[in-house]
Amino acid sequence: MLTRLEVQGFKNLLDVRIDFGPFTCIAGANGIGKSNVFDAIEFLSYLASDSLVEASQRVRGALGNQGSTSGIRGSDPRDLFWDGYRDHQRKIRLAAEMIVPAEVEDDLGASAKATTTFLRYEVTLGYSPPEGEGSTGRLTLLEEGLRHINRGEAAQHLRFKHNARSFRNSVLVGQRRGGAYLSTEHRDSGTVINVHGDGGSFGRPQPRAAARAGRTVLSTVTTNDYPTILAARREMQSWRRLALEPSALRAPDNLIDPRSLATDGRHLAATLFRIANEKDPVTGRADPEAVYARVAGRLSDLIGVGVEGIHVELDQVREVFTLFLQEKGGLRLPARALSEGTLRFLALCVLLEDPSFVGLICMEEPENGIHPANLPAMLDLIRDLAVDPTAVPDATNPFRQVIVNTHSPGVVQLCNTDDLLLAEVRQHKVTTSNTARALTLLPYTGSWRETPSRSTFTTADVVYYLTAPVGAQLTLPLGISG
Repeated sequence: MLTRLEVQGFKNLLDVRIDFGPFTCIAGANGIGKSNVFDAIEFLSYLASDSLVEASQRVRGALGNQGSTSGIRGSDPRDLFWDGYRDHQRKIRLAAEMIVPAEVEDDLGASAKATTTFLRYEVTLGYSPPEGEGSTGRLTLLEEGLRHINRGEAAQHLRFKHNARSFRNSVLVGQRRGGAYLSTEHRDSGTVINVHGDGGSFGRPQPRAAARAGRTVLSTVTTNDYPTILAARREMQSWRRLALEPSALRAPDNLIDPRSLATDGRHLAATLFRIANEKDPVTGRADPEAVYARVAGRLSDLIGVGVEGIHVELDQVREVFTLFLQEKGGLRLPARALSEGTLRFLALCVLLEDPSFVGLICMEEPENGIHPANLPAMLDLIRDLAVDPTAVPDATNPFRQVIVNTHSPGVVQLCNTDDLLLAEVRQHKVTTSNTARALTLLPYTGSWRETPSRSTFTTADVVYYLTAPVGAQLTLPLGISG
């Protein structure tokens, strides 16, 4: 779980600090760069797996640093920096506070148990200009650190509403008496990133030269020799942007295909078949019809069409899975014949049933394709995907986190004010004499995110989300609502 994100100098995020709970909705106008928050989270996830070059190329390309994006992968790393094409020193600073899994598996299949599970990761990246004609610049690793957050400080960091006994005490385990797990040291010979063992201050750290690093040091930890660093890496790798594509959702699944839903929606039928035939964690037995019935009921609420049943058939001859939807009128449709909206929300219903799908999910405008009357059911589904912080996370309460962004008045009106962040472009001080426009995320006044030094928004700031637009030709008479 990502509990706090700090971003400086990334795209139009000049200086953004955000606290997250299990569910967060970022509301703001189109084109102001609110999706860059997702890009920063995704970039951190890429940095945990890929080289610096690969990570920079996988982030959405930018046409400028004021929030306008091209929707394609970038090729020039300067796209990632605030004001990246001017002649000045470029730095991106990213920090993430997170709750990591207590036990993970390394790349060789061995188990690794983290010493402590509440961590803060920091990384600073710079830019090295081209060294010759025909070459491009590259990202450079300047600083990197990973340290623990003491359990005694947890209440100050986890300020969203939760049950301390059942939730906090079950996810924050272990203790650390030594120093950092990763630390930066500036020597005469150059900057090195020190890798410290889980045994605390005992033992000599392993130095890695930052100048020659083509990737973050965290991304190089693949075995259980450094279990807590590995747990942080696995947590960051679980942060993903869910971008469901109709073509992927309709694609058939062979028996040898993965049986977990991809971020584009591929393997929908195989995933549902696997979930339906797994043993229930409560009863200890598989009950496919119960799983199919729950998915069908949720989907019926979302699309406003009477769904009598959902079923996945296994064709042993062709060796393929086929998903069918049975309408109450008797029509039986395969997945390839379903509408885009139906497929996208069928995928969300399947994810809700999958206890193995954990981590952070970022979703862009999930209300697209939904009839206004079905918005409450859609938002209930999205919120139900997130972990319940009043209960112990387990197979029936998967440790998932959801962040969405939206410009929909309907979604804003249905959200709890504790879950809302308002995205606006405001003036920020760059130097003592200069200011620049950059993205700001404001919590609601009186919500758990409010702090004495932070601006907030009130109902008056979002009147345009709560009232009919000027010139509306069709409105409810006064005194009539709902």
